[in-house]
Amino acid sequence: MLNSYAYPSMGNALTKAEQNRLLRSVYNWMTLGLFISGLTALWVAASPTVQQLIFGNSITVWILFLAELGLVFTLSGAIQRLSSGTAATLFLVFSFINGLTLSSIFLIYTMSSIASTFFITGLTFGVTSFYGYVTKTDLTSLGKYLFMALIGLVIASVVNIFMHSSTLNWIVSFAGIIIFTGLTAWDTQKIKRLGEQMYDRNSENFKKLAILGSLTLYLDFINLFLFMLNFMGRRD
Repeated sequence: MLNSYAYPSMGNALTKAEQNRLLRSVYNWMTLGLFISGLTALWVAASPTVQQLIFGNSITVWILFLAELGLVFTLSGAIQRLSSGTAATLFLVFSFINGLTLSSIFLIYTMSSIASTFFITGLTFGVTSFYGYVTKTDLTSLGKYLFMALIGLVIASVVNIFMHSSTLNWIVSFAGIIIFTGLTAWDTQKIKRLGEQMYDRNSENFKKLAILGSLTLYLDFINLFLFMLNFMGRRD
């Protein structure tokens, strides 16, 4: 996790401009990850053969899902033992695999619905992340409540797999939007504060924080998008 990642003192602290470069690097990597995922999802959606290969066998879906989890846990938990190049490669591989699984939305929702929801998600994410970056309010305590709410959200989602309740599905989707909107602001502020503790912008630590931060915000964006799509998307 980001808040468990320690950095050694390596000289004079980063200037404000260098801290801003760190955030730009985070957003650039996140954007690249989203671009790869989006292109991959469109490629799968345009190929019935690939769709059948992925979604025609539940084992393949589970393999992809477990691969995604493994990559996230590796990047989050073993980032200090990885080189920045390895971390970047793993992030790009994760973005590609996630694009494969995300392609399922094209089988469920209309293209116009996906496009409009993506646009709305982008605006919501941008405004919320900007707030997290510029606000003077300490959002640390908010993180604890968001994490607890996230656990409840996961439990409710699992329960609804068996209940198939449209009402609970609506509640879960609405709650997911609120939670990941809050997490976007919280994570952005956390990355900014870690940047304020960083030293030497050319160090491995600097580069790895940019990758780890991009993964965090990428996941916030994707989850926000999926909950918004489930909440307001039009189905085929």
